[in-house]
Amino acid sequence: MKISRSGCLVLSFILMCGLAPEVAADVEEAADGLSTTQEPIWLTDIPATEELIKAAEVAIIGFFQDLEIPIVSIFRSMAQQFRDISFGISNSSEVLAHYNITRNSICLFRLVDNGQLHLDAADIESLDAAKLSRFIQMHSLRWVTEYSPMIAAGLFNTMVQTHLLLIMNKASPEYEESMQRYREAAKLFQGQILFVLVDSGRGENRKVVAYFQLKESQLPALAIYETVEDKWDTLPVTEVTVEKVQDFCHGFLKGTLLRDHKAEEDADARKEEL
Repeated sequence: MKISRSGCLVLSFILMCGLAPEVAADVEEAADGLSTTQEPIWLTDIPATEELIKAAEVAIIGFFQDLEIPIVSIFRSMAQQFRDISFGISNSSEVLAHYNITRNSICLFRLVDNGQLHLDAADIESLDAAKLSRFIQMHSLRWVTEYSPMIAAGLFNTMVQTHLLLIMNKASPEYEESMQRYREAAKLFQGQILFVLVDSGRGENRKVVAYFQLKESQLPALAIYETVEDKWDTLPVTEVTVEKVQDFCHGFLKGTLLRDHKAEEDADARKEEL
């Protein structure tokens, strides 16, 4: 398999292919799963707001000067749809001033890369439930984010340029323990590397496995790549440990484990000429 010089752009296309159907499916599934009511936490002062942001992997806060605008009810409904995300809402002038909010705004805070995304008044005016749901799904990155076409869009929009993939079958008996160790390692690289899980048991993920030139017999495996340049490497692992993940990541960041894909490509070209 040849790796082109625009390989990371190809990878981004592979990761995000089939996005539109999955968006609709995810929104529909979430809507069908609503049961008991879950409301955003009312934030009346700065300490409570800061605590919510610090305590959650992903926190979304609606800063509203006017609680009567349509987006407020839409925002509140998102707390029911995304039960693993912390939602807050505030109309406190003190809180809004602290976060430099001068107009209605929705802000997403994520711990994994200290990222902050803002939807300001101009964006909010055109928002409906489907658009807000899509925004949240795309950008809700955690210590370990399970790959989906929706999440892939968010991965390529982050400032963190290096991503590590654990390619493993979630049905494996070793999965739970491996994920626990993988998550521990992720915390050591906050702001440097985004950690992703790719379930090799799902047929739609075969393109990701093939991109990294991995065979089924080599899984589970770690695959690391940089989104700006065509740099990536893989490491089949019989056991996922914090130490193995650390060493692999450190090696890649130092440049000691990088493959020369251009050299591989040129070698393949010479073989074809022969």
